[in-house]
Amino acid sequence: MDKSSLDPALGEQLKKLQQKYAVMGQDLSSYLDGLLYSDYLTYWDYIHLDTLLSLQNPKTQFPDEKVFIIYHQITELYFNLILWEIEQIADHKNLSEKFFTERLDRIIRYFQLLENSFAVMVDGLEKEQFLKFRMSLLPSSGFQSAQYRLIEICSTDLSNLVHVEFRDKLKNKSDIAQQVEFLYWRSGATELASGKKTLTLQQFEQKYLKLFTETSSKYQDRNLRKLYSTHFPESKSVIEKLREFDQLSNVLWPLAHMRSAARYLHRDPEDIKATGGTNWQKYLPPRFQRIMFFPELWTDQEKSEWGKAAVMKALYPERAS
Repeated sequence: MDKSSLDPALGEQLKKLQQKYAVMGQDLSSYLDGLLYSDYLTYWDYIHLDTLLSLQNPKTQFPDEKVFIIYHQITELYFNLILWEIEQIADHKNLSEKFFTERLDRIIRYFQLLENSFAVMVDGLEKEQFLKFRMSLLPSSGFQSAQYRLIEICSTDLSNLVHVEFRDKLKNKSDIAQQVEFLYWRSGATELASGKKTLTLQQFEQKYLKLFTETSSKYQDRNLRKLYSTHFPESKSVIEKLREFDQLSNVLWPLAHMRSAARYLHRDPEDIKATGGTNWQKYLPPRFQRIMFFPELWTDQEKSEWGKAAVMKALYPERAS
């Protein structure tokens, strides 16, 4: 085939490629040779399917443990997507309302999928199997999801994540280390009887507390709340989406966990401890923690009844219709 028969559009693309590699001091023909001899990309290689399917390693012979493992792996992948969207917003040099709301839409969509997917946990496990295989998981716990803590840190000012008993005291404090010391979830993995830190919490803090402190510092002036208040404080569409995100993350998602815990861990006359000994009865209900990423977007009544409507809907769906 002579040069005259070369597609002009293809020739233009080759020129652009030649310019691209020339800037890097590279020879385009070498890269073309590599392309000529390389294998075709397959779906399974692209997503590392074999590796992905090898990452489930049950500790027992109970079949439902595999469901439990895969569900939590899927959850962590969605958390990773949420963090990726927040990072794009925070790193955007010319942040526009359009970009901000589009990424918020993605975050909301991921959380909606997570909330709806919890039926896999609530209805998709045999209670007898779960109560047996869970004992092999100690002291690990879903409480130890670092990515969810990072989502919280990247979404709001650290003062909004302080335990409700200390929030007013530390509200105007800028000392990140002091605020980290009183993060609300640190009281969620204490022993029910003594109030001492569980091994679950000790392990978690040892591995991730430095990362949480560093991320808090990094996002102190670029978390979602700061970016909203700086760029779009009057935008109704932004406010609407932030309220939806707040509700999903801090009411509906914990409530989905609470339904699962109540199904598997509630037993009259006493409740069973969660894996890792986490105090789920006091930790999961939204009304106890009253965590809000964007408290200024809620009325005093909404704050005082935080999570109440969602709880009533979950417990008495016939009344909501």
